[in-house]
Amino acid sequence: MNQKHSIIHVILTGGVGSRLWPLSRKSQPKQYLDLFEGKSLFEMTVERNRDLVDQVMVVGNVDNCHLSKAVMEKSNTPYIDIVESTPRNTAAAIAFAAFAADPEDILIVTPSDHIIDEMQHYNQALTEAIEKASRGFIVTFGIIPTKPETGYGYIERKGDNVVSFREKPNKVTATDFIAKGNFLWNSGMFCFKAGVLLEELKAFNPEVYEKSKIAWENNTNGNIDLNLSMEIPSISIDYAVMERSKKIKVVSSTFVWSDLGSFESVYDYLVSKGHPVDKNGNMVIGTNLFTAFIGLKNTIFVATETANLILQKEQSQDVKNIYNELERKKSNLLN
Repeated sequence: MNQKHSIIHVILTGGVGSRLWPLSRKSQPKQYLDLFEGKSLFEMTVERNRDLVDQVMVVGNVDNCHLSKAVMEKSNTPYIDIVESTPRNTAAAIAFAAFAADPEDILIVTPSDHIIDEMQHYNQALTEAIEKASRGFIVTFGIIPTKPETGYGYIERKGDNVVSFREKPNKVTATDFIAKGNFLWNSGMFCFKAGVLLEELKAFNPEVYEKSKIAWENNTNGNIDLNLSMEIPSISIDYAVMERSKKIKVVSSTFVWSDLGSFESVYDYLVSKGHPVDKNGNMVIGTNLFTAFIGLKNTIFVATETANLILQKEQSQDVKNIYNELERKKSNLLN
């Protein structure tokens, strides 16, 4: 390998996006939907980071690697493909990427299904993160909150030091976080040297480290064996490393960020891009058929070939309940 160590963009593509059913299905998760100005969230993620990195790795699973491949070919981006035979959460996914890299390489790990705007602030945050990572820190990205959002986890910080990670709060707690002023939204993005992350994983969760290492060493062209995968505990990188390591720093930024985890956030984003709503704030997604709303406000009508969804924007977190109910019935409407 050349002496200059690489900066590698690691894209995690595992999620299903259950709160965006029926648009998001197991066969076509939300990161692959061409909803956003004719592009998918995944494609936008690739493009956003292309000029800042030397190499791209995609960590996905056997069900979606063909969808990732189509996007990478469309955008003409060479990449290293890591295919999990079964999802084992983010600790294992990130460990595979770190094992696939040189220990001195700097990895920027991002989900594939987030919206980011205001690239100048984003690029500044990445530059700052890369600088901290090169000094041996594990960097997490915190977004300065614009409202007491209950759909996100939070980072409590003092300067660039992390005091604590907090789970998704209720409205009262979220309002309290905002009032305190030292809480950030947890974006689920990270930056670190591959070797540093693996050292910390080995120290704090030796089982995930060892089992991921064995699975990686036995990969076939980036494909991870199913039986070896099943041995790896399914836990998040937050629990495995972030909440325990003393090497964590946070970069705070004001770039526009959303995980588009609900129809409310999709609605807000589409409105900002000029997607039509009627005079009472009602929106149609997924069909060009004439659709009229009478006596309704802030309603979202989501149309697909096999299922429709009608919801109040403010209750968009409840879509997950429908998804769970269909899952219990083993409905093919999830596929």
